[in-house]
Amino acid sequence: MGTFHHDRGELHGITVLVDTGGPETWVGRCDTIEGGHIVLLGAERHSTEEDALDRRAFLRRVSMAGPFPNFDRVVLPLGEAARVQPLASLDPSAAD
Repeated sequence: MGTFHHDRGELHGITVLVDTGGPETWVGRCDTIEGGHIVLLGAERHSTEEDALDRRAFLRRVSMAGPFPNFDRVVLPLGEAARVQPLASLDPSAAD
């Protein structure tokens, strides 16, 4: 038996980390990756320019507790993503 959403991509329904390579890092449930965009549901954004928590501490927290969603739906350009990976594969102790 497969998924009913087989056309949504291999990361559909998985909580992912989207690292922009810049000041923003996003964590949320991947809905789709298509047309040069990734759509996240229930997402949280971290900005090194705006947030008191540093990036390493943010990654440690979300890897243990998951995101605290403050965006219902976010569409991010894939061209601005340095990496997209399942949150479960993150080693927060190795984060820079």
